Amino acid sequence: MTIENTPVRFDTKIAVLLREDLETWQRLNVTAFLVSGLGSELPEVIGEPYADADGTPYLPMFRQPVLVFEGTKETLTSAHGRALSRSLPRSVFTSDLFATANDRDNRAAVRAVPRDRLDLVGLAVYGPRNAVDKVLKGAHMHP
Repeated sequence: MTIENTPVRFDTKIAVLLREDLETWQRLNVTAFLVSGLGSELPEVIGEPYADADGTPYLPMFRQPVLVFEGTKETLTSAHGRALSRSLPRSVFTSDLFATANDRDNRAAVRAVPRDRLDLVGLAVYGPRNAVDKVLKGAHMHP
């Protein structure tokens, strides 16, 4: 087997945990927002730019899969606490953000609520595989 054909196994994991009671459009929107911060803060998660056979350039994307999970509100709250205790890079999406329309208002909505009272609907986390697996305890893969 050549190096080009050798399966790539990452020692890190990018995961999104969504609250199970979200509407489909909310799941998609929350996932997109949550992962958007990873590349700007963690450049190692971004691969090389793409190009098609005609040489048309495309933006680089994550170098590894993003795994999407779902769980109850309680599972999300527990996962948030575990991500914090492990100091893993994370992003949050609260239910309040569905009522805002821009980045400034989003940040203000999160800042207005103490950490233990955030009404979390989504969490993205990045880190060593084992640590992320422990954060996600109780969650299951999104269907």
